[in-house]
Amino acid sequence: MVKGKKILVGITGSIAAYKAIYLVRLLVKAGAEVKVVMTPSAKDFVSTLTLSTLSRNPVLVDLFDEQSWANHVMLGRWADAMVIAPLSCNTLAKMAHGLCDNLLLAVYLSATCPIAVAPAMDEDMWHHAATKENLKKIESFDNKIIPVEKGELASGLYGDGRMAEPETIVQFLEDNFFSKKTLTGKKAFVSAGPTYEPIDPVRFIGNHSSGKMGVAIANELHNRGAEVILIGGPTVELANGLRLVKVNTAEEMYDACIKAFKNSDIGVMAAAVADYTPSKKEKEKIKKNEKGILLELKQTKDILKTLGEQKKGRQVLVGFALETTDERKNALAKLKKKNADLIILNSLNEKNAVFGSDMNKVTIFEKGGKEFQFETKTKQDVAKDIVDTIIQLFYE
Repeated sequence: MVKGKKILVGITGSIAAYKAIYLVRLLVKAGAEVKVVMTPSAKDFVSTLTLSTLSRNPVLVDLFDEQSWANHVMLGRWADAMVIAPLSCNTLAKMAHGLCDNLLLAVYLSATCPIAVAPAMDEDMWHHAATKENLKKIESFDNKIIPVEKGELASGLYGDGRMAEPETIVQFLEDNFFSKKTLTGKKAFVSAGPTYEPIDPVRFIGNHSSGKMGVAIANELHNRGAEVILIGGPTVELANGLRLVKVNTAEEMYDACIKAFKNSDIGVMAAAVADYTPSKKEKEKIKKNEKGILLELKQTKDILKTLGEQKKGRQVLVGFALETTDERKNALAKLKKKNADLIILNSLNEKNAVFGSDMNKVTIFEKGGKEFQFETKTKQDVAKDIVDTIIQLFYE
């Protein structure tokens, strides 16, 4: 929680600076002590009077003026966290190369607290090779990058580069800097996404899984201090701070999960692994013909069951059940049959939930008979509920 924390908000010259007003208001409302540092060009977009009123502290812009000198070293040591929002392309480049031509950059270079940045720029600038290189560089300096969003941009175009919403930024600070590291010293793996079972070199059997739920769980475990391996199917991209093992087929997923679980305290099987795969993969593309084709399938290896058989000591094994009928009955049967510690029930009957959606609704069943029901939430919030339940049951 940001309550009682000292937050330094940096604002650069960007049309997205108007969002910083709401960010400061949210942080103060949540109980944080907030100070604001702006670049000179940021004053063209937002008022220092507005920000000083909302933050209840003077807004600092110049390294010195006729009356005083801003002690940038003490500012960087005062804060529990610093967030630069918006981060313009220009300030990003200066941060990447250690330039120091204004107070905000002087504070940044002097800061001993954790730092997050929320970039904001037009789509072409965001995708430019120089921008990508600069982002990699500041990330290597242990700065956290808050992902941009897709939406309407100042140019009138629609695309990537829109600054994250203030609510998202506050949540990011809580998750990455102020959440309890209860799982420090624990190792975990999470599987995510679909598997693609090849029919021929160009066709495959797959499903609609995006991997969002698994990635959210992996990120939440990481935020709580665990060392996390993310085993991701074809749709899964690398998340910050996680080691990603990419796989394509159910066989590859099986091998990666068995290997990861040997050294893990926690295993979460969130992937939508194919139950069947073609018995034979054609070496050449199958040509269309009027008679059609007969596809013979064979069962894939049951990863969760195998892990349940191999589970030992205090290892915690979590599985998912996606059901359309007799949901509770089938989930409880799976919990027992697979020797899991928890089964998380998804329902395809829930509107706007599960595949491809940013929302989900789950019920968690525990092997001892406990049951936890949750309302429809974002997958990030569902991940928090799942990790909270794991900690509550096994690590408190």
